[in-house]
Amino acid sequence: MSDVMVDHTQKLEETAVPTNLEQQDKQDEEQPQQSVQENAEYEDEELHKLLVPDITQLPLIPPSAVEFNFASYFAPDFMKPGNDQYVYRHANGLCVVGLASTHLAFKDKGGITAVDFNVGKSDRSGMKVTGKRKKNAQHFESNTALCKVCTNGDSYIVRCCVKGSLLEVNERLIKQPELLHSSADREGYIAIIMPKPADWLKVKASLLSLEEFKKLRALC
Repeated sequence: MSDVMVDHTQKLEETAVPTNLEQQDKQDEEQPQQSVQENAEYEDEELHKLLVPDITQLPLIPPSAVEFNFASYFAPDFMKPGNDQYVYRHANGLCVVGLASTHLAFKDKGGITAVDFNVGKSDRSGMKVTGKRKKNAQHFESNTALCKVCTNGDSYIVRCCVKGSLLEVNERLIKQPELLHSSADREGYIAIIMPKPADWLKVKASLLSLEEFKKLRALC
């Protein structure tokens, strides 16, 4: 009986898995779980960086809606000294044209008193563009007059600055010329123009960036 027990015990010892192999198998099982946990922690950290930016890297003054949505360009002394105009270009190619804050009209005593879109051979405010194909849009050169801005003592011609299709003029300025004083770069814009890509590249070379314009007018 004892001999049988000894033989049976020996067989069990021979077929038993060594302790070191058991430990290795256990480590192999733990490693994938550890890798998954580390990846999850890394993804959480990256997500946190995206959702909660580093305060030290934020600008002191947040960008305005214009700065965030448009690339700012300027046409200083356009056709005449002091006739500074801006061209804000959206990513879709549309260009918003208006008076830069340094335009001479803002320096006249009493400020801007009237805006007249009846220039050239047609009234720009009477133009109505319709449909996706912008039917009835007029095609103008960069020096084409858009409107006349009047002050108590003088008047100034505002021009397209870019060659393209005139899609819209700001008719609100006819009854509310004061918008040019309160928000010339927003509600007080003059017109919206769509240039062809090739025409835009040509005119872009003649315009100044915001930084260049600030240096030119000592606005820094």
